[in-house]
Amino acid sequence: MKAEYSFDPDTAHGLMRVRMAGFFEPGDVARFAADLMEQLAQLGRPPNEHLTLVDIRAMDIQSQQAVERFEQVLANSPMRSRRLAFVVGRSLSRMQIKRAASSRDAGYFQAPERAEAWLLGKDDAAAA
Repeated sequence: MKAEYSFDPDTAHGLMRVRMAGFFEPGDVARFAADLMEQLAQLGRPPNEHLTLVDIRAMDIQSQQAVERFEQVLANSPMRSRRLAFVVGRSLSRMQIKRAASSRDAGYFQAPERAEAWLLGKDDAAAA
């Protein structure tokens, strides 16, 4: 499946919801990063003061090259969120995102509602 992503900014909470699906080529990761920077600028928060929820349940297993590019995106200072949560599905995808986000203290959840509650501090939900 071709790479797809969408953004759902919540300016009231400083929360960027991201949905990602399919297989990402390195060029797709670069386009995603550029679009994310554009969306974050419109969120109305100072750099690194936003929250991010990324739903990757529909992502395919990624190539090593794509995982490395995602590592760079996640470590990018202007894009770093104050708190980061992933909604994950299959175990191999989960292992790939944990590797890509190894520089981050991120939460991993199976339900988007739990991830969002954790991000907003409304729940002491333990990460999955």
